[in-house]
Amino acid sequence: MQGGSLNVVGRILMMKLSKKWMGLAGIFFLVFSGIAYAETMYVTDVLRLTLRTGLSTEHKIIAVVESGQEVEILQTGEEWSLVRLANGKEGYVLTRYLTPHETYNVKMARLEEKHKNLMAQAASLLEENAKLKSENEELKTAFEQNEKALNNIQSEFESLKSDSAEFINLRANYEKTSKQLAEKSKRLTELEDQISRLELYHYIKWFLAGSGVLLVGFIIGFSAKRQRRRISLL
Repeated sequence: MQGGSLNVVGRILMMKLSKKWMGLAGIFFLVFSGIAYAETMYVTDVLRLTLRTGLSTEHKIIAVVESGQEVEILQTGEEWSLVRLANGKEGYVLTRYLTPHETYNVKMARLEEKHKNLMAQAASLLEENAKLKSENEELKTAFEQNEKALNNIQSEFESLKSDSAEFINLRANYEKTSKQLAEKSKRLTELEDQISRLELYHYIKWFLAGSGVLLVGFIIGFSAKRQRRRISLL
């Protein structure tokens, strides 16, 4: 029984020594076989990944790295890798949970943000389209009104043009008639002057004729009176 206990203790010591030597071997491997330059990698699609002070799960946890979080690779090992977080903390994480590619949740978040931006742009474009459609309807209505007004103006212009032609003809006829009327008025004035002169001539003629008749009668009467006086004296 005592020998069995000794065997168990010996095995435990051997396991501890083995783990110790394995840890030292891992550190040696990381130091001499790690990459010489920093590399950016991402935590794979797991919920959380612990950042430890050493190359085993027995070492102290100093931080928790979220899935999709970016880390800077300082040294790479088969099981553990030395990384630096964005806040400057350094520690070891399991290598199998690191990937050089962006994780799906990061891609999904970026796609969701892009989709959100596209939806906002689409909403803005829809609003702008509705506004342009409304302005187009207003312009169409204004165009129809202007076209109707232009047709009315065209019709009024044609009517005015026709009326203008008639007005020009009427004006020409008026001027012609006015000229003829002026000539006739002048001729009438001349005729009235001639008539007035003729009437005056007839008045004078009749006056002279009447005066002559009176004079002849006076002479005849005077002669007859003298003859009667002579007869009475005889």
